[in-house]
Amino acid sequence: MRAIWACVVALTMSVSAVLLCSACLAEETKAEHDARMQWWRQAKFGLFIHWGVYAVPAGTYKGKQIGGIGEWIMRRATIPVAEYRAFAKQFNPVKYDPDAWAALAEEAGMKYMVITSKHHDGFALFPSEATDWDVADATPYGKDLIGPLAEAARRHGLKFGLYYSQAQDWTHPGGGKSGYQDGQGWDDAHKGSFDEYLKKIAVPQVREILTRYKPDILWWDTPHLMTRERAELLRPLLALHPGIITNNRLGGGFAGDTDTPEQHIPATGIPGRDWETCMTMNGTWGFKSYDHNWKSTETLIRNLVDIVSKGGNYLLNVGPTAEGLIPEPSIDRLKEVGRWMKANGEAIYATTASPTARPAWGRITTKAADATTTLYLHVFDWPKDGRLPVLVSNEAEGCRLLADPTRIFKASRDENGLVITLTGDAPDPICSAVVLKIKGRPEAVARIIRQGADGHVVLLPADAELKGSLRVENKYGKPNIGFWIDAGDSAQWPFRLDKPGTFEVVGDLACQAPSAFTIQVGETSLKAQATSTGDYGTFKTSTLGKLSIGKPGSHQLVMKPDRGWSSVNVRSITLKPSQ
Repeated sequence: MRAIWACVVALTMSVSAVLLCSACLAEETKAEHDARMQWWRQAKFGLFIHWGVYAVPAGTYKGKQIGGIGEWIMRRATIPVAEYRAFAKQFNPVKYDPDAWAALAEEAGMKYMVITSKHHDGFALFPSEATDWDVADATPYGKDLIGPLAEAARRHGLKFGLYYSQAQDWTHPGGGKSGYQDGQGWDDAHKGSFDEYLKKIAVPQVREILTRYKPDILWWDTPHLMTRERAELLRPLLALHPGIITNNRLGGGFAGDTDTPEQHIPATGIPGRDWETCMTMNGTWGFKSYDHNWKSTETLIRNLVDIVSKGGNYLLNVGPTAEGLIPEPSIDRLKEVGRWMKANGEAIYATTASPTARPAWGRITTKAADATTTLYLHVFDWPKDGRLPVLVSNEAEGCRLLADPTRIFKASRDENGLVITLTGDAPDPICSAVVLKIKGRPEAVARIIRQGADGHVVLLPADAELKGSLRVENKYGKPNIGFWIDAGDSAQWPFRLDKPGTFEVVGDLACQAPSAFTIQVGETSLKAQATSTGDYGTFKTSTLGKLSIGKPGSHQLVMKPDRGWSSVNVRSITLKPSQ
């Protein structure tokens, strides 16, 4: 088998010499770029697969559970190369069924998959001429794992992608090791030149996977030590498969086609860029036998909707066992997501981001045309009074439930735009999709947060404009602004006063340590201090100070970290007239 692949590689190397001198790497026009990205932008939902030798220890080394994500066990436990390589003798995925994996992704409503062809431990799931640290030479299984999955994916109508760790390699001499200098590590076997590693391992292997499997996506990971000159060794290889889509993790200043926020959803998406949030279903990418912290189906579906409503794709991970089985909790959840997608997929596929600010009741996705636009209203919280505000000024042409076209809803107008009057109970407790047709392209209007009859102004997470990595979480009983881990992030709310005056600022907050921040309305600001509540899920309501607002009309309240700030979760900020 290795001799055959040697002939193939030699042939493709000669072909590549021609391709690399062609116009394949020439700058694209916008139209050409859009055409290349079209399938990816329409797909919205994909399967990530982290699989390798790390599935053998499954999070445990020498009888001790190793913290962190499962595929990092070699680095976390600083396992010597010889010891780690011995795990490959137990990597024998005789229960691997690539057709079942592809069928599961299709059933879940996914349109593409991406699998780790080589992760940071350096182990290749394909026969490689560059090394014997691969599935064909180092395991009892002894044959290719990637090719059969590529074929199965395409049989099931899925696009196929390959993850490749181009810089970090904890087995081969000279490969990058996080936390260590160039070519160094925790084992003498690591010593070597990083540049030699790139030339002898990374470049030949990328050439192998591009020519052999012709992936639709190449998903680079961790640009550790990657300068522009080093990245230029790899980037030209993309000409071997024109039309391929790459991400932003090659390094050397190359942006690729897609941004890759990991384990979080950007509060406002990433305007001007195609992007894809990758997430685990539990706490790990690679299999860990004792990680049972599974996300609920509700969380997975609402994550998908949230991401698509902000213009992104969702790449959801599974970590198979060393025998080749996807864990049952992953299978169960993917099938449950698939049932929802079967009824509501129209509101996900080929849609674009919401034209309005995030509504309190859920999310919006869009299919726009010049004459008529379809807004898909993803209702998380079915309103008790039936009123569903939609912040557009367009005229409504019709409204119905997506899953049941016979359920027709009335659309009317108020000062905030359109109001849909929903009738009956929510058809889906997780997310009910409502189809709203409007004339023309969406014309968004800002929601007016008005002062209540009692003089109070209540500012909720769903009404905030969030800057940075902040996002609204539906946890701890009620929605809250969470993931405030960067002191440069901020939250702001527009509101309108009819009765100005002096207000007590009341916060419903949770934080592990005391937190200092500034609350500002116009030129008036308040230096506030939140006391520790013990943890991020324990909320306490307290008065933070007073603000004087002297004029009626439109205002904006901004909350931003100050000196002495620590991470805080925000359930609400209320302006209460001072007695």
